[in-house]
Amino acid sequence: MKMNITHCKLSKKVQGRLLDYFVAEVTARTAADLLGINRNSVTLFYRKIRTVIAWHLSQEAEELFAGEVELDESYFGGRRKGKRGRGAGGKVAVFGILKRHGKVYTQIIEDTKTDTLMPIIRWKIKPDSIVFTDCYRSYNALDVSEFEHMRINHSTHFADNKYNHINGIENFWNQAKRVLRKYNGIPKETFPLFLKECEFRFNYGTPKEQLNMLKKWCW
Repeated sequence: MKMNITHCKLSKKVQGRLLDYFVAEVTARTAADLLGINRNSVTLFYRKIRTVIAWHLSQEAEELFAGEVELDESYFGGRRKGKRGRGAGGKVAVFGILKRHGKVYTQIIEDTKTDTLMPIIRWKIKPDSIVFTDCYRSYNALDVSEFEHMRINHSTHFADNKYNHINGIENFWNQAKRVLRKYNGIPKETFPLFLKECEFRFNYGTPKEQLNMLKKWCW
């Protein structure tokens, strides 16, 4: 899937500058101001980039993770009073699977129950892999599954040792929320595209590597 630039009113030069700005995490408003063009044109161009990213990541999702894999869930949404974390109202729940020293995969979920998480785990991870989780009860089924299950109790330790931890997936959550924070609120209908943008930024290394990949996908 490539962006259809033949019907884009922006010049190839401007499109190239916008790809640079996108990779550099420059917002559409700021990019439009810097280039002296209509903000809506930049917003639409950025949306096309995110759509292309989401499509390519969906193709890669068929690749199974194996070896050492970290699992965790997180909640996205604006700051609100009341309960935080699991069960927080008005938040979007996201399940994350990280192959250590590799890529991350994310999926928006309705809830964090065992019946919701286990099919995703079995679809994405090869049997006999070592899976690392916290002590959330929804992961209890992993104790009697085709996986080797390692737990970390966050109430007493952030890591039992250099091996038993979920620091990798938690690092991704922190990075994703940092990227999304600057948008000051994202509508739920477009949140999946922004989530896949975060996944892309995490999986594709340096800004230069990200830019090269986007040029390959978009042109």
